[in-house]
Amino acid sequence: MEETININDFSDIRPYGDNEAAQALSRVAEHPVVAQVSKALFPEKPAEYLASVLKSIKTVDEFQVLVMSRAVEWVLANTAHNFSYSGIENLRKSDRKFLAVSNHRDIILDPAITQIVLFRNSIPMTQIAVGDNLLKNKTIEDLIRSNRMIKVIRGISARSLYLSSMMLSKYIRQTITSGTSSVWIAQREGRSKNGIDTTEQGLLKMFDMSGTGDFVKSFEELNIIPMSISYEYEPCDILKARETLIRRTRDYVKSENEDIMSIVTGIRQSKGDIHLSIGEPLTREEIEEASKCQKNDRYQAIRAAVDRRVISGYRLWKTNYMAYDILNGGNRYASGYTGQELYSFRQYIESRLRSVEPELDRVALREILLGIYANPVISKEQAY
Repeated sequence: MEETININDFSDIRPYGDNEAAQALSRVAEHPVVAQVSKALFPEKPAEYLASVLKSIKTVDEFQVLVMSRAVEWVLANTAHNFSYSGIENLRKSDRKFLAVSNHRDIILDPAITQIVLFRNSIPMTQIAVGDNLLKNKTIEDLIRSNRMIKVIRGISARSLYLSSMMLSKYIRQTITSGTSSVWIAQREGRSKNGIDTTEQGLLKMFDMSGTGDFVKSFEELNIIPMSISYEYEPCDILKARETLIRRTRDYVKSENEDIMSIVTGIRQSKGDIHLSIGEPLTREEIEEASKCQKNDRYQAIRAAVDRRVISGYRLWKTNYMAYDILNGGNRYASGYTGQELYSFRQYIESRLRSVEPELDRVALREILLGIYANPVISKEQAY
């Protein structure tokens, strides 16, 4: 692997261009599941409608407008109660491309919902960094790379990881500073499994790898805008709790196609209310203050600035407050929900527990599951 990575060759990680996407989507059109998707997205059309659209598409923009925006709007209409967003002015007041650093709760929906907000507001959609674990299936790779996805290579040796990280860093910086596109990336590898959102220091180091050595310039030119997404009912909540519990006693090995099943579950699951908060960009003053720190402390200062914005952007729901009170055996937030709502939420938690193997420790699993909902409340309490 070491010998094959060229940090100046982005062909393996960049999104497809228009011609590549047109060819890829023609291949996707032949997949048997396309007819089923077509019936859901375009119920008034014949089953072969989506396949014909995919075959006719000539550009990435056409694909995002004709298919992907329709798909995300369908998900919001059919699996969310209310969807809201705030902070769009933080994007409008700058004519620069930006690096969106977001908390990560769902594999596909987090960046997809961000894109639909941009689309609704006539702001160019971003490229999206995703792990290559999602690209093992050729059909999925064709779909994702036709949708402006950047491939993040994982599970490689230390030397290869360094070279791959440098390549990704250079690609992101070049894409933003050239004005080609903004970029969306999660603040950490993998979804948050416990409801606690923190930015990985390694991610910030990766951003800096392609800089000139001037710490302030390196971060200022990326125009980092933190974002946070809040779900009333966390996508794949019980699957996250199950994985967390298993990891306490042994290595967790994903089953074949587990990531794909998580994507499908996240899409189909009822999510209640959803809110996307777009934070203010990191300021030059914050970056200059961080630059005065020593070595890794500089990254910790940037991390703190990002995390503050992510946490301040949380929209806390009744599910969060009820889980907090249940876990703590109190009624601190009881004025914000009714007894019936508390009863229904308890029933929801028990129904989720019944959906996984009965041999798993139910007490520990319940505590982890409730923690997914309660921890955003704790994070916000600690931040203020």
